[in-house]
Amino acid sequence: MHYLPDAQRTKHLTTDELRAGFLVQSLFVPGTISLRHIDLDRVVLGGAVPLHRPLELHAPASLAAEYFTERRELGILNIGGPGTVAVDDASHTMASRDVLYVGRGSRRISLASDDASAPARYYLVSYPAQASHPTTHIAAASAAATELGSAEQANRRRLAKFIHGGGAASAQLVMGVTELMPGSVWNTMPSHTHTRRTEVYLYFGLPGDATVVHLMGEPGETRHLVVRNEEAVLSPPWSIHSGCGTTSYAFCWAMGGENQDFTDMQAVHMRELK
Repeated sequence: MHYLPDAQRTKHLTTDELRAGFLVQSLFVPGTISLRHIDLDRVVLGGAVPLHRPLELHAPASLAAEYFTERRELGILNIGGPGTVAVDDASHTMASRDVLYVGRGSRRISLASDDASAPARYYLVSYPAQASHPTTHIAAASAAATELGSAEQANRRRLAKFIHGGGAASAQLVMGVTELMPGSVWNTMPSHTHTRRTEVYLYFGLPGDATVVHLMGEPGETRHLVVRNEEAVLSPPWSIHSGCGTTSYAFCWAMGGENQDFTDMQAVHMRELK
């Protein structure tokens, strides 16, 4: 179990301690499934990169479960090449940027790539579930999308909702993808917090040595993390979450907590940031 520092301790952390507490690295290892169980509304994050054979998702010992979704729900985002995810007796074709919601009670989950030389790269986000909802495939093109921001403020972006109140139903997981347009680098600024939810950002689509400087911490005590491609940032309820990249990029946002109201957030005015 990965435990996060609290707000008071975070003010005094070194760079390495801050990164160890809030940054998740090395999720995507070819030929394996990597899982991290985190004390952030008990989220499980994972990465799966199947090559020549499918990978079976089993429950880690920390879940004390017979199978992975015995008491959980799961969101799967493909950020790599095309593949297939089999859930019990059904197979779901997963193009790049497609999402699959897997409901509680699904016993068998298998992840495969169409081509081992250009494998699928599956990002996994799982929260506890108190209700069962149907497994649902959401193609990237069919997600509810909104364009936000402006080129003048360098934050023009497309926000797509996949698992949410008006889309694929879930017990508590809310999940989507935001893509920055060419020439735009800022995300979620002005920033906000979620006192009733936690959130995870997975940054991806960053070329070469490009980075995102992710802002976190209490509004009056901000800190930053230098984040690289396919790394995730953990955001507790007291922390803002925003960032600026050296180029345009994309990120998957996933939330769990007391409600699924997308607009339930506490806006932070720019003059409050320090």
